[in-house]
Amino acid sequence: MEIKQRGHLYGIGVGPGDPELLTLKAVRLIGESPVVAYFCKRGSLGRARNNCAAHLSIQHKELPLVYPLTTELSHHSQEYRDRIEQFFDEAAEMVAVELDAGRNVALLNEGDAFFYGSFMHVFLRLKERFDITVVPGVNSVMACGALLPQPLVMRDDVLTVIPGTLDDSAMEAAMAASKATVIMKVGSNLARICNAAKKLGVDDRAWYVEKASLPDQKVQRLSEVGVTKAPYFSMVLIPGVGERV
Repeated sequence: MEIKQRGHLYGIGVGPGDPELLTLKAVRLIGESPVVAYFCKRGSLGRARNNCAAHLSIQHKELPLVYPLTTELSHHSQEYRDRIEQFFDEAAEMVAVELDAGRNVALLNEGDAFFYGSFMHVFLRLKERFDITVVPGVNSVMACGALLPQPLVMRDDVLTVIPGTLDDSAMEAAMAASKATVIMKVGSNLARICNAAKKLGVDDRAWYVEKASLPDQKVQRLSEVGVTKAPYFSMVLIPGVGERV
């Protein structure tokens, strides 16, 4: 009796938004995979899928994994956590159906698949059942850092990446202990981040970057930002000064 070979899952980082920042390996594996899966919100194909549009054909089976909610509930609420975990359970099983049928799946992920990427939730659920390869991509930190008028880190600078969802005391402590800082998940936390940077006396060298690598990207000093809420694709960066330890 012939045993059917199972499919291989590729977690593909597709970069921050500019389609030219896809790696050659990503393009090849997308082309070779009969199934292309991607996360998206209702009514949208999502940035990861749009990044790769030029490399998709009618021969591909597209598998959208549609988030049940985005900003409708607080991300700190138990209801949100329960619903999003259920969603990732269901998304993993949708991918598993294709893999069990012997079809390779390229699961697209904005930026890098293992850097705050949604792919990791599917990976953790399927890693004991299927062969999985993670393909690195240009992450958002590097895309934003490339837009600054100075290096993000140099010499003995230590870089700290902080989620803006930390409470004020934890955020300030992490920023104070670092020579160079990147703050992600800005959104509604922008005003708090600005206050922390000013309190620590680093607001004069902090930068705000929005929609890096896209035609409507924006780069400005944090002290000059006139809004209190930022879009999802935004980041605050505080470059190091290149000190020797």
